[in-house]
Amino acid sequence: MGCRSLDTAVAKLGGHRLDTGSMTMATEHLTDALVRRLPAPERSNKITYDDTVKGFGCRVTANGHKAFVLTYTTRAGRQGRYTIGGADRWTATDARRRAKELKAEIDAGGDPVADLQAERGAPTVAALIARFREEHFPRLRSSSAEDYERMIRCHVLPHFGEHKKVTEIAFADCDALHRKITTRAKHPYRANRVLALLSKMFALAIRWGWRTDNPCKGVERNVEHNRERYLTGDEQARLNRALAEADRDVADVIRLLLLTGARRGEVLAMKWADLDITEGVWRKPPTTSKTKKVNEVPLSPPAQQILAARYVDGAEFVFPGNGAKRHVVNVHRAFRRLCKAAGITKLRIHDLRHQFASELVSAGFSLPMIGSLLGHRNPATTNRYSHLYKDVQRQAVERVGAAVMNAGKPAAEPVPLKRGR
Repeated sequence: MGCRSLDTAVAKLGGHRLDTGSMTMATEHLTDALVRRLPAPERSNKITYDDTVKGFGCRVTANGHKAFVLTYTTRAGRQGRYTIGGADRWTATDARRRAKELKAEIDAGGDPVADLQAERGAPTVAALIARFREEHFPRLRSSSAEDYERMIRCHVLPHFGEHKKVTEIAFADCDALHRKITTRAKHPYRANRVLALLSKMFALAIRWGWRTDNPCKGVERNVEHNRERYLTGDEQARLNRALAEADRDVADVIRLLLLTGARRGEVLAMKWADLDITEGVWRKPPTTSKTKKVNEVPLSPPAQQILAARYVDGAEFVFPGNGAKRHVVNVHRAFRRLCKAAGITKLRIHDLRHQFASELVSAGFSLPMIGSLLGHRNPATTNRYSHLYKDVQRQAVERVGAAVMNAGKPAAEPVPLKRGR
């Protein structure tokens, strides 16, 4: 069968589409000199096939572009034409060698055109992020979704780009991003959070059939230590003075964090429907609570007073937002200004939660009680405050010691008070 007849037969068989409008000529031994002399056809393209490697040829288009190609039939009977590369970049010898390699792959059951099409249609990083947002974000608390979005925008996209294929990302790429955030940005804990986000994304990619392994596996995470920062009595006094002069909304947020031990996102998303100011109860909904279940906590009289003063009939949120934001979502800058005014350094908003716990420990309350007020899912999380019990424990053993040593001794005689004349 002639070469042109072959092209027509391939098209009828429904294999990978061949250019049936191309013209062919007798086979010759392709050399660089011969390729340079090949004339351009008046229309479409013309292929000159090699006389040593079956299916290997040089295609010349009407505008004079020349490229080496391989026409083949797979073991399953699919037929196609693979473009090896332009004659301006490939020599005839190198192209012939590549054609032999492709034919070996085809004989083993491969299909280079189908592989190329699959690679071009493979999901990109942008597609992975889009599906991750669509399917995983609804399961997250709003604060977690916002934090994920920041990590994607600030770290994941700038590092990988939108168009990189999901299957192309390797261990070295993930390790490089983790090291970059750790060393350049000097945020070792943030680097761990970004790595955890990436690992979750690739775990879902495996479930979706987009790749077969997780490139984050094996990346060594930075060592983390539980941060222990508490306000001294003097710092608490200075903070109170700064709060008295601060913006009311910011001051009320900070005071409620100190008085309830709640998480920042829980206070900012606080709704009037979840509060009973008269009874002094706050029923944290599962959508804002990290435990993902309703957590009912009591409110102290100072917290009740703050909320009562803020009440607006018909309002949904205690701290309503501006524009499209339904409630206030960020007070970090305001908190930094507040700390600066109070002369307090190295204090995070989350440390106010630790401060609440330390006050409970100082008052002698048990770890289970503290855990219930903080909404901890795991008792081990509350155990981080156990070291604060040293003073309370000392008072307890001193009390026992005094009771033991004074057992059987007569009680001290009361000393009469002298009345003034």
